[in-house]
Amino acid sequence: MLVSHLIDGLWLAFVVIWLVAAQFNKRASAHAPWKTWIARLAILALLVGVRLHSGEGRLGTAAGPVRQWSGAALVALGLGFAVWARVYLGRNWGMPMSLRAGHELVTRGPYAYVRHPIYTGILLAMLGSTVALDPMWGWALGLFFAYFLYSARTEERMMGEQFPEAYAAYKARTRMLIPFVL
Repeated sequence: MLVSHLIDGLWLAFVVIWLVAAQFNKRASAHAPWKTWIARLAILALLVGVRLHSGEGRLGTAAGPVRQWSGAALVALGLGFAVWARVYLGRNWGMPMSLRAGHELVTRGPYAYVRHPIYTGILLAMLGSTVALDPMWGWALGLFFAYFLYSARTEERMMGEQFPEAYAAYKARTRMLIPFVL
């Protein structure tokens, strides 16, 4: 129960940080198509449904304390990595598949390791939720992975158009989502 509340608190803190930080972004110069908003809402509804399903007495509570605390550590590491990336991105952050006016190419901090560290962090946190709480989180993890992969590819096309030489060089020395792998 303590681990479940800790994980809920970590996710809640993450959402609050995200909402507050979003108030200081640069203006958008290009937006995602309307279809992506429908996908985002569907994924959010699924995530809320999974969390409501994984309450006390469900599969996650059968996990031993080592598994629960290991999962909580993954949640903390993942969300911490995503927040670290958000700090480095600064005012350039925007909704997936959008560009900001006066957008800058950020390649330091967590961006020196992967091109989409916010996605990486969120996926790691979702893996932690799966380990600690309930295998049902695996469904949400799979959907988020597919959505983030689609978003990353779309964003990379946009960044390649905006920063043709610099982004090609950056892309050659970093991985998309998983350091040294993908």
